[in-house]
Amino acid sequence: MGTKLYLIFEYLYLVMAALSVYVVATSWSNDRNRAYLFAFFAVVAVFMFFFKRNFRKKMNAQKQKD
Repeated sequence: MGTKLYLIFEYLYLVMAALSVYVVATSWSNDRNRAYLFAFFAVVAVFMFFFKRNFRKKMNAQKQKD
C-alpha cells in the first residue's frame, strides 16, 4: 500500500506542474508576477516528481535486498 501511495503522490506533482503551466499561460499577459510565481511552482513540482521517484526506487531496491 505504501508504494502505491508514493506512486500516486509522484504523479500528483506532475498534475500540479501541468496546472501551474496552465496558469502561467493564461495569466502571462495580465499579471506577469503571478505568472513567474506559478512558473517557479511548476519547476519545483517537476523537481519533486523526479526526487520522489528516485527515492521510491531506492526504497524498493532496499526492500528487495532485505
